[in-house]
Amino acid sequence: MKVVEKKVKDEMLERPGEPEGARRATGGSPSAAPVAGETEVVAKAQRRRFTAEFKRRIVREADRCIKPGELGALLRREGLYSSHLVTWRAARDRGELEGLSPRKRGPKVAQPDPRDRKIAELERDNVRLSKRAERAEALVDLQKKLAALLGTPFEGEK
Repeated sequence: MKVVEKKVKDEMLERPGEPEGARRATGGSPSAAPVAGETEVVAKAQRRRFTAEFKRRIVREADRCIKPGELGALLRREGLYSSHLVTWRAARDRGELEGLSPRKRGPKVAQPDPRDRKIAELERDNVRLSKRAERAEALVDLQKKLAALLGTPFEGEK
């Protein structure tokens, strides 16, 4: 929670000799105590989360309401909106409330396909073998050039 202190402007002006920058940066002198009764507490709002059991219980209770005003009294008592009830009834009709746990927000993680893993493995092997073949060809070319310099016939060619 965040605490906001209100200061009396005259109280800040009563302290001569303090640098003005310190008062401006902190909102008053460091030695000044907050005035009683002028402290305001501001809470950060958080999204409400309802469990599947709570939703099922409220939908069952709402279905039992038959007299005029009972449904409104239920919603007021629980601190809910009618849109909650509409959404939860639709979810119940689709079968989403059965065994429902709170869903995580954000993109869904897809399971990797085993064929993709095999393809990546084969591509790595292909690159490795291509580099090996290039090294072997370079070595054969080097042997040919050396044999030509020495004047001896190269035995690699048959």
